[in-house]
Amino acid sequence: METRDLLITPAYLAILFAIAFWLRPYFTDSTTYRYFFPAFTFKVIGALALGFIYTFYYHGGDTFNFHTHGSRHIWDAFVDSPDTGLSMMFSDGKHQESFYRYSSRIFFFGDKSSFFLIRIAAFFDLFTFSTYSSTALFFAVFSFLGSWMLFTTFYKRYPEGHFLIAIACLFVPSMVLWGSGLLKDTIVMSALGMMTYCVDYLFNQRKWSLFYLLVLLLGLYLVFSLKKFVLQAYLPAALFWVYLTNVQRLRSVMVRILALPIIVILLVAGAYYSVVRVGEGDQRYSLDKIAETARITAIDIRYQSGKDAGSGYTLGTLDGTFASMLRLSPQAINVTLFRPYLWEVRNPLMLMSALESTAYLVFVLIIIYRCGFAIFRYINNPDVLFTMVFSLVYAFAVGVSTFNFGTLSRYKTPLMPFFLIGLIVVYLRNKPENVASLDRTE
Repeated sequence: METRDLLITPAYLAILFAIAFWLRPYFTDSTTYRYFFPAFTFKVIGALALGFIYTFYYHGGDTFNFHTHGSRHIWDAFVDSPDTGLSMMFSDGKHQESFYRYSSRIFFFGDKSSFFLIRIAAFFDLFTFSTYSSTALFFAVFSFLGSWMLFTTFYKRYPEGHFLIAIACLFVPSMVLWGSGLLKDTIVMSALGMMTYCVDYLFNQRKWSLFYLLVLLLGLYLVFSLKKFVLQAYLPAALFWVYLTNVQRLRSVMVRILALPIIVILLVAGAYYSVVRVGEGDQRYSLDKIAETARITAIDIRYQSGKDAGSGYTLGTLDGTFASMLRLSPQAINVTLFRPYLWEVRNPLMLMSALESTAYLVFVLIIIYRCGFAIFRYINNPDVLFTMVFSLVYAFAVGVSTFNFGTLSRYKTPLMPFFLIGLIVVYLRNKPENVASLDRTE
C-alpha cells in the first residue's frame, strides 16, 4: 500500500459509483434493479480484497508480478519518455535496446499471454498514475460488465429464476474474489460473459448489431490472447448452442429429423475446425500437443510455480498421451467441481473453496433426487447443453492440468457461472408449473 493508493483510489471509487448510479436505469428493469449496486460493490470489494490477500497472505504472487513487477515499469517508461512507453505497449514481447532497461525488469516480459495482461494494466495505469488499487478497480468494472451481460442473457430467458441466476453470475464468493482483481481470470471470465450475450443476441435471437459484433470480436481476441484453451472449450459449445436453438424453431418434426445428420456433421466439423484454428501459431495447443502441454503444466503448477498457492493433489499417471488424459477425466471433472472436500482443507482460502464445492455437490444431488430419470427430459434444452458442455470440458481441462487446489480455485472461476446456470435451468424446468407447460408443448 502506497500513499498514492490512499489519495487516488477514494477519488476513483466516488467517480465510478457515481457513473454506476447514472447508468443503472439504462441496464436494469424493476426486477434486476435490486442486484445492480450490490453486484458492483461486491466486484469492487473483491478486487481490493485480492490485493490484500496477495500482500498479507501470499506475500507476493501473480497480481503483483503483473503490476508492481510488470505494468509499473511501462508506466515508468511513459514518465521518462512517452515514445518509449508506447514502444513497450505495442511491442511483441521481445527486448529492444530503446527500452531494455525497463523491459528487463518485467518478470513476464517473454510470456506473451502474461505480457498481454500487463499491457492492459499499463493502459489503466495511464489514468491511475500506476496506483495498484485504482488499476484493480478498472479490472473490477470490466469484470462487472461481463458478469452483468451473462446474467442478463439468462435472466431474459428465465425471468422467474432471476434470484438464482443472479447468485450464479454475480455473488458466488470465490468468483467475486478471483474474478474481480488484476488477474487473467478476471478478463477471461468477463469476456466469456460478453461473448455469450453477443452470441445469443446475434445468432439465437437473430438480431443484427455492428456494436455487438465488435464486442464479440473483442471478447474472442481477449480470450485468445490470454488463455487459448478456454476458446477450445467454449467455441464448440457455443456452436452447439446456436445450432440447437435454431433447430428448435423448426415446427415440423420431420424436418428436424431430416436436418439432424446435417447438423451433426456441421457441429463436428465446426468444433474440430475451431479447436484446430485456435491452436494454430502455438504448438502447445495444437491437437497433437495438448496432452503433453497438460502434463507439463500440471507438473509445473504442482511442484514449481504453484507450490505455494495451496495444497496439491494428484489424479493418477499423466504421461502426455490422450489416453492417459481421458482415463483421468472423471477424476479431473470431480476435482474441479466438487473438491477440495471439507476434510482436505489446509488453510482459510481452501475452506471457502471447500464450502462452495460442497454446496455445488448438494445442489446436484438435490436436482437428481427431485428429477429422477426425468432429468434426461429437462437437460434436453439448448441452454442446459451449452452451459454443461462448456463447463464439463473446461472442468476436465483445468482439473487434469493443475494439480494444486490453490491454483485450481482461480482457474475454475470462468466455468462456475455456466455450470450453475445449467443446474438452475434444470431446477426451474422441474417445477410443477413448468412441467405442465412442457407437457402442453410436446
